Parts: sequence; C-alpha cells; structure tokens
Amino acid sequence: MDVIDKLDTQFFLFLNGLNSPFWDQVMWFISGKKEWLPLYLVLLGWIIYRFRWRTILMIPFLVLMILLSDQISGFLKAGVERLRPSRDPFISELVHIVNNYRGGLYGFVSAHAANSFALASFTSLLFRVPWYSFAIFFWAALVSYSRIYLGVHYPGDILGGLLLGILVGTFVFRAWEYTDSRVYRPKA
Repeated sequence: MDVIDKLDTQFFLFLNGLNSPFWDQVMWFISGKKEWLPLYLVLLGWIIYRFRWRTILMIPFLVLMILLSDQISGFLKAGVERLRPSRDPFISELVHIVNNYRGGLYGFVSAHAANSFALASFTSLLFRVPWYSFAIFFWAALVSYSRIYLGVHYPGDILGGLLLGILVGTFVFRAWEYTDSRVYRPKA
C-alpha cells in the first residue's frame, strides 16, 4: 500500500502542478455545482421529451442515484479517513490551492467523481447514443480532474469515485429499467 500511496501522491503533485491563473478560474468554474444547472435542465428536458410520462417514474430513481453515490462516498470518507492533499501535513505546502479552498478533512472517495460518473453511466445507458456517451463521460472526467487541479483529491480518490459512480449509476439504471418494464409493459 505504501508504494501505491507514494505513486498516487507523486501523480497528484504532477497533475496539481500543471496550473496557471487562467486555468485556476476555469477549473474553479468546472468544479462548481450550480454552474452545471443548465446541463441538468437540458438532460431533464431530453428525458421528458424522449420518455414523456415515464419520466415521472424515473425521477425518484435519479434522486436515489445521486443520494446513493453521495452518501456512500461520505460513508467511505468517514471510514477510510484519508486526508485530502490540501490537509495532509506532509505535502500541503506543495499543493496548489485555488481561492483558499481546501475542502473537508477527508477525501476518499470523491463525491464529485461519484456523482458525475453515476449521472454519466445512468444517462448513457438511458439514451444509448454514442456521441452523447462520449461527451457525458468526458464531462465527468473533466469535473473529476478539476478536483485534483484544485488540490482537494488524489487521483486514487477520483478513481474510487469513478468506480463507485459507475456501479451506482448502472445499478440504479437496471432497477429503473426493471420497474419501468413492469409498469409500462405492453398489454398482450
């Protein structure tokens, strides 16, 4: 584990060190939550357009998906207790911080990564459009990288969030798909 931890730290310091005043502001924006509200509204509009009344059944599953990915990541942070790079006394002086933001105490797993990859997985399976899948996973990766750039997550935290998000997104999609097939199945 020490070797993996050291590699994770070295990779973090390399990625976090690729900074400039311009990218500070870009990554701060990308990492924001409210900034992505237009994207979420467009996705909701596309879901309503494509699935009409079936959207009513889907909304609780979308809420469940975000709750699960967010709460499980919080549970893991409290259980693992891995300090964020910005809070780690051994490297905190080397970490590039933006707008004096350091995040909470613990960082494994990244809730930003878990939530964005859960949404990417669910909607990618839902729409099954190749260009959309590429774009939404690119968005999730960009949001996740912004957390490394801002100094609040190691790459391992992001990888953990990515795996958690894909698992939760896929699981909740399959649960919605099963429920949807039972509620809206064609009558014989």
